[in-house]
Amino acid sequence: MDSIDIFLFVAEGLIIIGAILAILMPLIKSLGDPGSLVKTGAAVVALGVVFFIMYSIADNEVIPRFAADPFNLTPGLSKFVGGALLTTYTLFFVALLGIIFTEINKAIK
Repeated sequence: MDSIDIFLFVAEGLIIIGAILAILMPLIKSLGDPGSLVKTGAAVVALGVVFFIMYSIADNEVIPRFAADPFNLTPGLSKFVGGALLTTYTLFFVALLGIIFTEINKAIK
């Protein structure tokens, strides 16, 4: 085993530990303020609704080149990836509009 392989395994382990801590620590901290859990839950539900809408709009067409080896892309996976991309695009534009609105609102005040 090369040293690069060892460092890659260590990096993967640290990423997993960081992801677990990024999820658990805010949950532990929010136990003192249950109202923040409601806001977080509402945000997660809203994100799920946006993804469901974009998943419903997404196309499930697969080009024959991607249906064969090495990709083996199925129509279901194609629809999921399309829904995820459309969700990302939608949230990007909503964030961009929010930034523009905030800056205009600050300039008026």
